[in-house]
Amino acid sequence: MTVKLISPQGMLQPAPYHHVAVAQGTTHVHVAGQVGRRGDEASAYGDLSAQVAEALRSTALGLAGAGATFQDVVRLTLYVTQWSPEKIEPLMAGVQSVAEELGLPMPMPPASLIGVETLFEPGVLVEVEATAILP
Repeated sequence: MTVKLISPQGMLQPAPYHHVAVAQGTTHVHVAGQVGRRGDEASAYGDLSAQVAEALRSTALGLAGAGATFQDVVRLTLYVTQWSPEKIEPLMAGVQSVAEELGLPMPMPPASLIGVETLFEPGVLVEVEATAILP
């Protein structure tokens, strides 16, 4: 395994993600922001949970294209439009709905959730970026 996920004592607990990823390897994989749709298929308009799930599926496809999986991920960044704390429940429901299917460790790798006013297109509620390390 090239990635070890840890949450040292004294850091904010519990959290839905690990605070630290320790990686060994030489190949860096960066998956650009993925949104809640594939190709020309429309996103689930207004459904944050469904868009998170589909964005993570697309992220998994990007990782696989480079020979990586979520087990190799050292960092996730989620951008959410019009962020407010009450959105955490549907966001995490979307994550949990696909975690087993995609092999996404729970708690997740280190992650940042960044609230933004808008993303590149109306109706897009979330964008997911991933960084992975391969041996």
